[in-house]
Amino acid sequence: MRFATLEIDGHARPVVISEDERNYCDVSRLVPGFVGDMIDLIARMPSPATTLANIGSWQSRDGHKVLAPIMPRRNIFCVGKNYHAHAKEFAQSGFDTSAAKGELAPEVPVIFTKPPSTVIAIGEPVSGFTGLTTQLDYEVELTVVIGRGGRGIRKADAFDHVFGYTIANDVTARDLQLKHRQWFIGKSFDTFCPLGPWIVTADEVDVANLNVRCWINDELRQEANTRDLIFDVPT
Repeated sequence: MRFATLEIDGHARPVVISEDERNYCDVSRLVPGFVGDMIDLIARMPSPATTLANIGSWQSRDGHKVLAPIMPRRNIFCVGKNYHAHAKEFAQSGFDTSAAKGELAPEVPVIFTKPPSTVIAIGEPVSGFTGLTTQLDYEVELTVVIGRGGRGIRKADAFDHVFGYTIANDVTARDLQLKHRQWFIGKSFDTFCPLGPWIVTADEVDVANLNVRCWINDELRQEANTRDLIFDVPT
């Protein structure tokens, strides 16, 4: 099932998106009397979720702006150097101050964060901050949307806590990343995390075999598959 956040009557509202992506349905069909945002919806979603066949009352989404599907209330947690090919390229780029000498892939995940203020919708312009950086870069990333919380979760149980997946563009000011010797500043300017357009529930995704692509101004710049991830999602 696909979920999105649309601007309807001037308000951001989580909705269900049809399989052809042309129509939407109010989430009150899933959670009667629902009021809130996508985070509230995920917390209240029935398990298992209602199927699309049982929803009905579809409406055209024409004329409704697609917003970022979820606006996090805490920082987004990110893993650096996700793909073998990118890790090798980055290690040889001169911008990587985190790698051990001669290292092409880390032994454990490299963790950084991006604040909620970085999040924008797919298709919205990324600010250039030309007075602060001259080396903007892009990275398409699979994004895991957490459903049920917890601590000390075993790897074998990790997928029990995943609600679904979306896509992010991890925009980076590479010169600031190099200058400050850590990743937060270079990755955390406003608009540096285009997100969406949909959240797709985990039951519909083979997360171990997904093609991941990035277009910049309609030009295909990146293409990979999650089979090439250095660390799988449970890790």
